[in-house]
Amino acid sequence: MEKKILVGGQAVIEGVMMRVPGAYATAVRKPDGTIETQRKEYASVAERYPVLKTTVVRGVVALFESLKIGMSTLQLSADIALEAESAGQDEKPAKGNKIWEVLTYIFAFALAIGLFAVLPLFLTTRLLDIERKAFAFNLVAGFWRILFFFIYLWLISFAKDVQRLFQYHGAEHKVIYTFEAGKKLTVENTREYTTFHPRCGTSFIFIVLIVSILMFAIIDSVIILALGTITLKLRLVFHLLLMPFVAGVGYEFLKFTAAHQDRKWGMWLTKPGLWMQRITTKPPSDDQLEVSIAALQSAFGDKLAEYEGQTFRAEAID
Repeated sequence: MEKKILVGGQAVIEGVMMRVPGAYATAVRKPDGTIETQRKEYASVAERYPVLKTTVVRGVVALFESLKIGMSTLQLSADIALEAESAGQDEKPAKGNKIWEVLTYIFAFALAIGLFAVLPLFLTTRLLDIERKAFAFNLVAGFWRILFFFIYLWLISFAKDVQRLFQYHGAEHKVIYTFEAGKKLTVENTREYTTFHPRCGTSFIFIVLIVSILMFAIIDSVIILALGTITLKLRLVFHLLLMPFVAGVGYEFLKFTAAHQDRKWGMWLTKPGLWMQRITTKPPSDDQLEVSIAALQSAFGDKLAEYEGQTFRAEAID
């Protein structure tokens, strides 16, 4: 019988982060060719408060925890690369200006809100007279969001640093596939697997964009029914406030489709996200596969031997 386990990951700067039950580890390839790994024990808040494991709520918790771990490991990988590049210099650059980091995160957050929340609603309101037609309005706004998301990914994919990141993303997927198949974690074994994974964060974002069309249409309908009207500002406020709930629903949908990908209808439901991964994942080199393997081995530690030879369906979003 196929077992389930929480295993996921994320590409970072010149490396990969892997998360397993009770811990996560980051492996980074340094300029001298060596691999540096750092492991941290980690227990989800849902383990202390079982109510947070309920349907939809668990998706919101998983999203925020993934963002927290993701940002910290990205910064860690940047620090390792910075230290390696500055080795041997008389003056060692600072590990990071905290104010600059905060401003960078604020800018990235504001850009995301403006591009994927404000602009689609603004364009739909200004270009079409369908404000009171909840489903039609959100269908058009959803089209803008998906279009902007695709264009954004396509544009950044031309940057060399991003291409490297996408290769490590592909390496992460291949290693997780190898683990799920119960095979020994070697470069040779990982080569045979695809870089496209149905539980990828790219697929999750795409699913949330689709789910948001229906969810926001329902929300708008309730507002119109209660107030008799709706404005751009009112829409924006409610959409932003309820975005975690929409993400939670998207998380459940992703888990559902991933669990039924062996069926024809399940396979078709996962295809849009897999198509999008043609942009966000690239074939990795053997060196990058080694880094990804090192990350998963470090995350499991001595417990890895307990899982070898068994097949799993990993449940975390990659």
